[in-house]
Amino acid sequence: MNDVTPIGREEVEAFVARLREDAERGGYHLNPDRDFTTVLAQGLLENERRYGYRSCPCRLATGEKERDLDVVCPCDYRDADLVEWGACYCALYVSDEVLAGEKDVEPIPERRLAEAERLTGQAASSGEESRRSRLTVLPLPVWRCRVCGYLCARERPPGVCPICKAKVDRFERFL
Repeated sequence: MNDVTPIGREEVEAFVARLREDAERGGYHLNPDRDFTTVLAQGLLENERRYGYRSCPCRLATGEKERDLDVVCPCDYRDADLVEWGACYCALYVSDEVLAGEKDVEPIPERRLAEAERLTGQAASSGEESRRSRLTVLPLPVWRCRVCGYLCARERPPGVCPICKAKVDRFERFL
C-alpha cells in the first residue's frame, strides 16, 4: 500500500514555474517542451517525497542523501553537460542554442563516477584508499570569474557565472 498522496497538477505547475524563475534568475533555461519539463518536475517532486530530497529523476538514487548529493537537482554535472552537449543529462536544463532551436538535444554520456565505474567494469575493487587519492588530486582546471571572484573546477568555465551572471568571456584560468 502506498501512503504517499499523489502530486496534483496545480502543485506540479507551480513547481515548474518556480524552477523556471530560479533557472532564468541564475542565467539558465528550462527545456521549452512544456510536457517534457512537467514530467521531469513531477519526478523531482516524487523523489523529494520518497527520499526527502530532489534527486534527479533520470538517475537511480540510493535513498542516502550523502551518497546522492551529486545528483540532487540541479546536479553537479549540469554545467559541464550544458557546455559540452547543450543540455543536462535529463534535458531539464538547456543551453541558449537549444532554447533558440539552433541545436538539438542529443544523448549525453553519464558523468557520474560510480555509474561510469560500473559501466566500465572498474568498480571500487581498487579499494577505498585508491578512490580517496584520486579525489584529493584535482584533475580539472580551476576557473575564476574576474567580476566577482567565483571559483569552479571543471573542464571549461561555465557559460554564466552563478553568482554575478557574468558571461563566459569574463572567466580566466586560475589554476
